Formats: sequence, structure tokens, C-alpha cells
Amino acid sequence: MKALKKALKKAPMAPQRAALKGLIAPGLVTALALAALVSLGNWQMQRLAWKEGIIGRMGARIHAAPQPLPAPQDWAALQPLDYEYRRVTANGVFDHAREVRVFHAAGGIMREPGWLVLTPLALPSGAQVIVNRGFVPLAKADAGTRPQGQLAGDVQVSGLMRAPEPRNPFTPADQPQKREWHVRDPISIAAHFELKNAAPFLIDADDAGVPGGLPKGGATNFRIANNHLSYALTWYGLALTLLGVFAVFAWRRLRSPRAE
Repeated sequence: MKALKKALKKAPMAPQRAALKGLIAPGLVTALALAALVSLGNWQMQRLAWKEGIIGRMGARIHAAPQPLPAPQDWAALQPLDYEYRRVTANGVFDHAREVRVFHAAGGIMREPGWLVLTPLALPSGAQVIVNRGFVPLAKADAGTRPQGQLAGDVQVSGLMRAPEPRNPFTPADQPQKREWHVRDPISIAAHFELKNAAPFLIDADDAGVPGGLPKGGATNFRIANNHLSYALTWYGLALTLLGVFAVFAWRRLRSPRAE
């Protein structure tokens, strides 16, 4: 009897049981990968809701009636999500001696490469805010080629509050000595000119019909990429594909079990 029991223990496992055992490791790996793919899809759906909220706020703000520019003492507490694309008006005098330009590639509402002209606006309070006055072609980079647009004296600017444009690893270095920047960065520009009490945001000026037509305001790009739904569907699709592949693998394994 003892010899029989020992022989049974050493006997091969039933083929079906062996096949099931062989699915444990692949099943665990599939479950982990499936959880990761579904989590990525859920994250993209959360990002979709977040992006749609931003687009909704942007649409409401750009069509709202302009409000006075926030007071300088309130600037430090402002957060980009609270003011981005808020329509405002400001009165002051342009400091054309500190005009700079930001390279703008062709695309969006501009059909050719050129420059965005950024000029400090000195406010009655003594503070300054950098104004993106608009687009000029490459040949009109120098202010001397468009003297009519160099407005003198008190002016009223109407436009959209904008946060500093972010940089990325591929952004070329600015060339302050040439007054050339590659991002709309009011903080960097203010620091270069040692402007005191400068706003940490800028204003994208509306197209107000500047004499001579340049700079041409209204250069704000209102297109915000929102591909999160397609990304989410891609992750969910991969999860379903993985599930289908594992189901076929398991079905074939169980259909044709092999003893270990």
C-alpha cells in the first residue's frame, strides 16, 4: 500500500490540471498589464474633463466684456488658471525703447513666419505690464520700418491676460542682446530691462487698427489641443486586445492540454 501511494504521488499530473496550472503565471502578468492599461485610460478620461473645463472657461472669458486690469498689489496672488484669457483694459504709455520680439513660426492665424512685438506699458501707478502688441513679418522686425505703429502718449490697450509661455528642452536660447526671445516670457523680459514692479503676466492686445497696420493685434491662438479622448480609447482598445489575446491563448491551452 505504501508503495502504491508513493507511485501515485510520482505519477504525472492530469493533463487538464497541468494546463490550468500553466495559465497561472501568464494570467497574473495579463491581469497586471490589463490593470495598467485601464488605469491609463481612466487617467486620460480625467484629463479630458480637465481640458474641457479649461476650454469652457476660455470660451466664456474671451467673449466676456473687458474688465479693468487687476491692481498691481494683487498681481502676486494671481494664479494662471484664474486669469488666463480674461479680457481686460489698461491705460498707460508704451516704452518703445524696451521693445522686444518673439519669433513666431508660420501657423495658426499667421500664414508666414515673423515676430510678435512685446512692449512694456507704463501704467499710471508706476507699474509695468508687458503687452504682446501683435504680429509683424520678418522684414518688419525693426521698429524703424513701421514708424506709424509706434504709438506715443497715453493709450488704452484692450486684450487678453496670458500666463508666461512655458519652455521645453527644444526651445532655443533667448538672445537678449538682440532683443530676441523664443517664448513670451514677461518675467525674463522685465528682469533683462530691470523693470520694477512688472506684472508676472502679459496682455495679448486685440486688433485695434494700429496706424500703418503693424503690429497686427489679435494674434492669440485659441486652439487648444484636446486629444485625451482618442488617447483613452487607445488604452482601452489595447486592454481589450490584450484580454482577447489571453482568452485565445487560454482556450487553446485548455483545448489541447499536455501533461507535464
